[in-house]
Amino acid sequence: MKKNLIVALFASMALSSAQAQGDTISSNWRLKAIYGVNGTQSSFVNWNAGGRNNISLLGYVAASAKYEKGNLKWDNDLGAALGGMQYLDQSTGNDLQKTDDRLELATNFGYRLKEHYYLSLLGSFRTQFIEGLDESLVRTSNFMAPGYVNLSLGIDYTPNDNFSAFLSPLASKMTFVTDPTLSAAGSFGVAAGETFRGEFGAYFKMKYNKELFKNIEMKSKLELFSNYIENPQNIDVNAEVLFSFKVNSWFSASLLWNLIYDDDIRITDSDGNTGPRTQFKSVLGLGVSYTMKNFTDK
Repeated sequence: MKKNLIVALFASMALSSAQAQGDTISSNWRLKAIYGVNGTQSSFVNWNAGGRNNISLLGYVAASAKYEKGNLKWDNDLGAALGGMQYLDQSTGNDLQKTDDRLELATNFGYRLKEHYYLSLLGSFRTQFIEGLDESLVRTSNFMAPGYVNLSLGIDYTPNDNFSAFLSPLASKMTFVTDPTLSAAGSFGVAAGETFRGEFGAYFKMKYNKELFKNIEMKSKLELFSNYIENPQNIDVNAEVLFSFKVNSWFSASLLWNLIYDDDIRITDSDGNTGPRTQFKSVLGLGVSYTMKNFTDK
């Protein structure tokens, strides 16, 4: 089932990108998709400093579909990545470790109230493709464990193509934990034995994209959520910064920083203490990428 979902996802994005090259797409739509593969391979023979032979691969898709006509606008974004590292040492066995795993969908439907201001309905979905394991090979996450769905109604301020800020006093956050083991443990803030938790509160999202220099682009976002009903002072944070370095039409490099804080997620540290922790991820990649779009940059 999960493999079929992954295949269908990437196939649909490939189809939409192919259509973007034709003349049948309305000029009101701006479609763009970036496909990429990053990889490394390391081998050691009598290497005094030490090291383990390994190979790693990371595949990703970043796509967007934006519609604008009159006072209406509709922005849609897809981000997906899956990567792993395979150790090749025969003496220690073949150990496969996941290096990145994410699936994110976001949509924003807005009606212009006045210049730069929109009454907008935002929706987002976030999960991962496959299970995650800790150093003891204990499952810590899985597909839809957790899975997050957010719905928000508010005002979106968009003065230009690079910046937008959205504020909603009417927002819901839904957490799903469909894995039986993680559900029984009460992971990710869901009550033990349950698979769903709903929260109601305020939501803020800011996006800023900028071409810093020629062939160097930065994309960033900040998301904040406060639960009105339970501990509103404990604000959930999801911040991300992506730097893209374009070598030529095929070769590129990227650097991703992602910071997450959620008071409902309990993490055990190296000393055995369990509680909320600030999560941080850094991914540096170098490989090939290809961009398909139906418009020309100004």
